[in-house]
Amino acid sequence: MLRKFFLDLFFPSFCLGCNKEGSFICYDCRSTMEISEHNYCLCRQKPIRLPPGSQNGRCYRCRDKRLSGLFSALPYKEKFLTRKLIYQLKYPPYIKALAKASAEIITEHLISTKNNTEKVWQNSLLAPVPMEKSKMKGRGYNQAAELAKELSEIIKVPVILDNLIKNKKTLPQMELDAKKRAENIKGAFLVKNSSEIRGKKIFLVDDVYTTGATMEECAKILKEADARSVWGIVIAREG
Repeated sequence: MLRKFFLDLFFPSFCLGCNKEGSFICYDCRSTMEISEHNYCLCRQKPIRLPPGSQNGRCYRCRDKRLSGLFSALPYKEKFLTRKLIYQLKYPPYIKALAKASAEIITEHLISTKNNTEKVWQNSLLAPVPMEKSKMKGRGYNQAAELAKELSEIIKVPVILDNLIKNKKTLPQMELDAKKRAENIKGAFLVKNSSEIRGKKIFLVDDVYTTGATMEECAKILKEADARSVWGIVIAREG
């Protein structure tokens, strides 16, 4: 508590939305964020709204996806505060502490959709989507890992680090279309210790879900390591 007091004293937080001192997202600005009260299937075009607490995260159109479903707290497209939150978590000037605010937003979404339950988290693990060592060195942290750790503290689900790893350098996904994203990320991940994964329900944690190519490739590798199922958890979904 004393450490937090001095951090707040010498390095005060300012709201990303209105610049008010006190927190990175003040109460008034947070109330404008459209935290989703629903879950949707994995389809990019006209995703279907799923029943509250649904154990099936796919519809008949996306039933062949390796990912079993997705928990997404916010819409990404054309939402200034959401985009700024994610940008500052990933790009200079890096604000690592935004992982906590993001985890709280995700938790609110999980509660609203009746997914923050013992049944959902039973025999589960959180696994952050890994990043390349060169990017990690430049940034100093993996935003997905920081988000997973903060989320783990709230929902009390263990997080595994440095098991699912990225072992191939790839082009930035944001520069590619959907087809090239899937080709770019193919074979980029591996599991170091399959015994930690076997029989578990894995929740992949990342900042944004766009085409789903990265999570699909991660899900493929995790299922090859005998994960029981693989779901995604993100701050925001594009589309």
